Amino acid sequence: MSEPYDLVVVGAGPGGYVAAIRAAQLGMKVACVEKMPALGGTCLNIGCIPSKALLDSSEFYHLAKERFGKHGITFGKLGLDLKAMLARKNDVVKGLTDGVRFLFKKNKIEPVQGTARIASPDSVEVATPQGPRMLSARHILLATGSVPIELPFLPFNGKTIVDSTGALAFEKVPEHLVVVGAGYIGLELGSVWKRLGSKVTVIEFLPRIVPIADHEAGDMLKKFLTKQGLEFHLETKVTGADVAGDRVTVHAEKKDGGKLDVACDRVLVAVGRRAYSDGLGLDKIGIAVDPRTGKVGVDKHYRTSVPTISAIGDLIDGPMLAHKAEDEGVAFAELLAGKAGHVDYATIPSVIYTAPELASVGLTEQQAIEQGLSYKVGKFPFLANGRAKALDETEGFVKILADKTTDRLLGMHILGPRASDMIAEAVAVMEFGGSAEDVARTCHAHPSLPEAVREAALAVDGRAIHI
Repeated sequence: MSEPYDLVVVGAGPGGYVAAIRAAQLGMKVACVEKMPALGGTCLNIGCIPSKALLDSSEFYHLAKERFGKHGITFGKLGLDLKAMLARKNDVVKGLTDGVRFLFKKNKIEPVQGTARIASPDSVEVATPQGPRMLSARHILLATGSVPIELPFLPFNGKTIVDSTGALAFEKVPEHLVVVGAGYIGLELGSVWKRLGSKVTVIEFLPRIVPIADHEAGDMLKKFLTKQGLEFHLETKVTGADVAGDRVTVHAEKKDGGKLDVACDRVLVAVGRRAYSDGLGLDKIGIAVDPRTGKVGVDKHYRTSVPTISAIGDLIDGPMLAHKAEDEGVAFAELLAGKAGHVDYATIPSVIYTAPELASVGLTEQQAIEQGLSYKVGKFPFLANGRAKALDETEGFVKILADKTTDRLLGMHILGPRASDMIAEAVAVMEFGGSAEDVARTCHAHPSLPEAVREAALAVDGRAIHI
């Protein structure tokens, strides 16, 4: 073996590659093992980035088809070149993954392609295309991410029954797509194919879509998606499917005992993800893995039960979000260097990239009630926002929860256009322990969508101006 690395990172997704870069910035000698040919992990290759590329492309198509005329824009027959759309998605992915490789080179990080196994507390064995290689390390970081959950009675076949990766690469627009699971992945990819011409049926076991979201916002999102043409069957349990060539009949049972059989040509199973720790050999070196979730336990410095081995991202507790993994990657590297790395888990935002988008940070109203908090609510609809009217994007609202006594911001939920961009204001205010009054007293440009955030903050004390 060569001279030991200060850090060997296993997994080059958002958590792993960010940790590697930050560690290198802090003067460490770093290697990063990734089994995919391209860096960036699930997020850049087959997750966040390609799905958003398709969401934007499909939204442009939908706008051209349904709404450009209202803006006075007319043209001849509208066409869809799905092959070109998918090629653009792939170009976006390649540009970003190549960018990570450039950053590795810039920061003198050695990328190692292959499948890793933890050989000992200070060594990683990698099965590379050129043969086995052993990496010696003073510290090892596990950042292996997660994989889609496969239902035993609805196994993936890569063609008619697929996971999210398969749903990013259909060769033609499905006639009828059944989505099993009404979380963010199912709703986003269901929206893509609905805009492009598919009939989309969503089957969800729970009584509401996006169940972890604020109920008021989630219920209104369902209303908007139903208006767009998505069909929902809630409190319905999928029990299996019959596959015959390119046709699938999905079988399900409703809460009241009724049967539901849906004939379609494609099924997307999006019931969640589980941590990916398979093949790492963790049990052999004394690191326990939760048999249900695949996750491992860590302390406040992200160390497992083996002090030289740490873990971040989807492999540990917390929301399975790329930006959560990134923040943990930075915090881990800084802690390893003796600095004060920290992640505020109460201010990690979440976003559902449907149209309208739903972005949230902090407590939902249901959580505030469960915790017995005394709180105030301020809301403001985009229908009363000048910029939203100009954009013809007036669906949704901003909802703010503030402590009734201190006015401290407890949570913000934005259902509307560009909610993913606007939620950052709430995150910043909450990071500094700010109040609804702080937001209300901050000047916002006019006309702009964030004015709705200010108006919601004013509404906390009944002072909204424009409604």
